[in-house]
Amino acid sequence: MLTLHLQMRMMDSQNMLTGKVAAAVIGLAVCGMFVIQGGETLGSTSIGFPTWRETGLLGAPARVMICITAGLFLLAGVWLYRLLYSPLVLLRAPDDVGYIAEDGRSKARAANEVRRRRKIGDLPPVYPNGWYRVLDSHMLERGEVKNVSVLGEQLAVFRGEDGKAHVMDAYCPHLGANLAVGGRVVGNCLECPFHGWQFRGDDGKCVKIPYAEKVPEFAKVSSWYSREVNSQILVWFHCDGEDPHWTIPEQPEITNGEWVYRGRTEHFINAHIEIPENAADVAHLGHLHTPGIVSGVDLRYTNSKTWEFVRHDWKAQWEPESEPNKHCSQMLVKHSLTVFGCHWSLLDVNVVARQAGPGVVFLQFDHSFLGRGVIMHCVTPVEPLLQCVSHTIFYQSSIPPLVPKFILKAESIQFERDVMIWNNKKYISKPLLVKEDSAIQKHRRWYSQFYSENSPRLQYQHDTLNF
Repeated sequence: MLTLHLQMRMMDSQNMLTGKVAAAVIGLAVCGMFVIQGGETLGSTSIGFPTWRETGLLGAPARVMICITAGLFLLAGVWLYRLLYSPLVLLRAPDDVGYIAEDGRSKARAANEVRRRRKIGDLPPVYPNGWYRVLDSHMLERGEVKNVSVLGEQLAVFRGEDGKAHVMDAYCPHLGANLAVGGRVVGNCLECPFHGWQFRGDDGKCVKIPYAEKVPEFAKVSSWYSREVNSQILVWFHCDGEDPHWTIPEQPEITNGEWVYRGRTEHFINAHIEIPENAADVAHLGHLHTPGIVSGVDLRYTNSKTWEFVRHDWKAQWEPESEPNKHCSQMLVKHSLTVFGCHWSLLDVNVVARQAGPGVVFLQFDHSFLGRGVIMHCVTPVEPLLQCVSHTIFYQSSIPPLVPKFILKAESIQFERDVMIWNNKKYISKPLLVKEDSAIQKHRRWYSQFYSENSPRLQYQHDTLNF
């Protein structure tokens, strides 16, 4: 079920490598052309490229060095352009973060051993009712279809010729072909790659069977309620098949283009979908996230004396919202930075983290110097005990891209410290809490509204997560 996400990660990495190689090849080719032309004019009095003679660089080694130098300069220019202007894309595989590989073991082996041996605990239902992100809008072009694994299901997500995104079950009811693997978009329908059956995006009904005189009325694929908002494609899940009870709010600045896309990160967490509970766990901020981001993400070393000159200070408060937004909650965070004991007030940041349902959180920034923007923090269950967590940042178009990219990178470092906890912890259904932890129990009561009597539970541990 991880195949699509891993393939996407590999494709992004390959694209980056391909771009660099292409730049080097182009640079060397251009230089080679100059070398050849220059060689043809050596010793002549024509216009040509007499600089070889003038500079005394008549030997082939010198020409090669100039070609290599030009190529390196071009690569440096491409790197600088990407640093300053391109969105930040950081995609982590399931075994990249949060595991300690010792005694010569690979991270993949360490991850698999932790998963097999870890105690799970008495888990709540694995899939809460609510809206979940499946893709960012820019990841799905018009006429494109993608296979996505969410909520223990294989889904086909495609964009019709009219630009509207649709989500339906991936398997054709005819003979079980995966519609998203080799299937194609025809108008606003998805065509099966096996026999050419076409299914309408709006309701999943089959509208064409190329070799049949009549299409049976009952021929259809289950379609999912979906909504495209804030440049994200989301699906609605309810264990009893009920219609959406509420919607994800729209961020007007994203819709009108005032805030633009500046990057995303993606992590896979080997844990129950308890990740949003961090919002109410105020005490962990002062311990886990106080060391400066320069100390990294490995919790064995974050408190090293080498980096203790940089400290983050946090003040936070979590509260649920009332009707008609009882499905929402808010966490108010005040952050300050201390370097060598001096408070840098310029970097004081206030963040409003508004959670809408079990899987979407708006991290809103508003700073007089750094500008305004939002990180869309989305938690989507892939399967029981495996969550895909994405952070997508949208920021003021007038602010240099380097600023939101730095914010997203800093958020990623802090988040990966949590990942090391989640990937190795046991879920405690009745935790031992002190008075100062009261918000945690309050959060669990609020979060319970997203479960119902038939919410699916983990019946057994199935060993499928092999990297």
